[in-house]
Amino acid sequence: MNIKGFSPATAMAIVVANMVGTGIFTSLGFQLLDIHSVFAISMLWLVGGVTALCGALSYAELAARLPRSGGEYNFLARTYHPLAGFISGWISVTIGFAAPTALAAITFAAYLSATIEGIPRTGFAVGLVVVLTIIHCLSRATSGGLQSGMTVLKVVLILLFCTLVGLFAGDPQPISLMPQSGDGKLLFSGAFAISLIYVNYAYTGWNAATYIAGEMDHPQRNLPFVLIGGTLIVMVLYLLLNISFLYGAPMEAMMGRIEIGFVVAGHAFGEQAAEAMGVVLSLMLISTVSAMILAGPRVLQVIGEDFSAFRFLAGVRNGVPVKAIIFQSTLTILFIVTGSFESILIFSGFVLGINTLFAVLGVYVLRYRKIGEDSRYRTFGYPFTPAIYLSITLWTLIYILINRPQEAWVGLGLILVGCAVYYATTRGKFGLSNSRG
Repeated sequence: MNIKGFSPATAMAIVVANMVGTGIFTSLGFQLLDIHSVFAISMLWLVGGVTALCGALSYAELAARLPRSGGEYNFLARTYHPLAGFISGWISVTIGFAAPTALAAITFAAYLSATIEGIPRTGFAVGLVVVLTIIHCLSRATSGGLQSGMTVLKVVLILLFCTLVGLFAGDPQPISLMPQSGDGKLLFSGAFAISLIYVNYAYTGWNAATYIAGEMDHPQRNLPFVLIGGTLIVMVLYLLLNISFLYGAPMEAMMGRIEIGFVVAGHAFGEQAAEAMGVVLSLMLISTVSAMILAGPRVLQVIGEDFSAFRFLAGVRNGVPVKAIIFQSTLTILFIVTGSFESILIFSGFVLGINTLFAVLGVYVLRYRKIGEDSRYRTFGYPFTPAIYLSITLWTLIYILINRPQEAWVGLGLILVGCAVYYATTRGKFGLSNSRG
């Protein structure tokens, strides 16, 4: 059966929806604990955006040279060794998508409960995952239609929120985007590096379209446009949102708070308007959870096709990886029920950072090995563009290792377990099921 693939518009919607979610609506509260400068906060999101854009430019070449669904799993397996691909796949199977999906669902419930007192946060977060899982198991057309519609709604609501804060904030805060005394030193401080972890996490998802490359219309032609365009859209939205947050509410009111949008709406428009805005912001997060439930299982499906130990993830019905969707959503619910928000964020951000670090490094390797030379796309600004991404990502990973060693070592332990699983399965009866891995 010839099933129509995802259009470029749907793929870009997946990129935008994956990125605009938990991070932007929660991380400012953590950043303000150590950074009280509007300029420094703005630079955080600008640096994070430039980093994501450099990553997207690099991934566009990777995807053009190695056009198959699977994202980092596909890139690392074919660039380095099947073990590298397996480790990336192992991360995806265990936490790569389940943890960020759980964070987005938790944030959805947090905004909703801030508006409607007494509702069970955990129950609503789990309920959202269950409902979206059922929808995405129906058909590719249903998934694509839901995702496109919810993402357009999200972008419109964000722009509306920023406009309303700018025009009608009842107690606007004095802000200046120009550097103040001490800001230069702050940009190179440990506090800035740690805060950049949250920002990089907020930008996570710029690579989402590579997970469905095998199901896209003309992926080699369309993927660069989708990755770069989606990242630029989100970069602009993030800068607008943070300026709106800082303009609409005092920094002291936002420190340590998760539901930043609700706090800002309360100060800008009053309590009743804030309650309505809390519902609106929670609706925006539905598309984020939806995008992750759509994209993540495509990676798990490819892993199931390549490794018979994970064959149970490869089942497809009408082009939809139903078994992988159900498996990922089950893990997501476990994270929601058992995990701590900040620990999940740091832990998953560290492991995913390692994953993308080696993927972007692969651009140099592929050129050296002359793999996929028939591809027409080349990374703009090469060799500097990948180097910028690698430098900033490595910097943040080192700071996590130094300042949050517990989460970092748990992440490294997960990688070592993946190595053990690889050798145990490939040397026994559960070997590679084909040569593509």
